[in-house]
Parts: sequence; structure tokens; C-alpha cells
Amino acid sequence: MIFEESVVVDRPFDEVLDRVKTEFAAVGFGTLTEIDLQQTLRDKIGKDMERYVIVGACNPRLASAALDAEPLIGVLLPCNVIVRQLGDRVAVDAMDPGLMAVMTGDEMLEPIAAEARELVNQALQRIAG
Repeated sequence: MIFEESVVVDRPFDEVLDRVKTEFAAVGFGTLTEIDLQQTLRDKIGKDMERYVIVGACNPRLASAALDAEPLIGVLLPCNVIVRQLGDRVAVDAMDPGLMAVMTGDEMLEPIAAEARELVNQALQRIAG
């Protein structure tokens, strides 16, 4: 099962991370959280790894509609977007919002998830462009 939408770009990590926040904001997703997993794992368990940041993005209008349809959907929010170093390239991977409808089996979530998927894909294409 594919659970993510991805693009890989040839730009510096910090530039891509900034662009992720900018392009997701342009389609209605604000940044709620930012977790530097590389630093966290280095500090907590001494793990050495390439750069890896998790951005928690949220579209308030879609989140509100999803919560109205299924109050427990909050366990799947926010939409996580990861920015990770792949050697000389940077990958941007976003959770496929369609999983909300699939995992819950709630037909009311299908149009919300479809719209969120379209917006996520728009942001990813703008990042790749």
C-alpha cells in the first residue's frame, strides 16, 4: 500500500525545508510543528543519520470538516510532511490524505480527503518545479 506522495529535488536542504512551508501555506496548510528528527535521535540515543525534519501541516478548513465527520480523525492529524536528505538530493514526502477515508471507512471523509490530496499534490509539484 502506498501511503505517501513524494518528490525528490536537487536543491540545498534548508532551501527545500523553507519551500515546503511556503508552498504548503500557499495551498492553505499552516505549519503547526517542526521536529528535527536527526537532532532528536542524536541527542536521545546517539544515532547519527542524515538530515530529517518532520513538518506537521494543517489546513484548518479541511481539518474542521474532517473532525465534524469523524471526531476521532484527530489521531491522523496534522498532515505530516517529511524533508529528508538523500545524499546530494532532498526528498519531500507527504502522507496521502486519502488514508483518512480508507482507514476509517467513513464515506463522509472521502471528498475531504480527495481535496486534501489535491492540495498536497499541488504543493509538492510547486516544490519540484
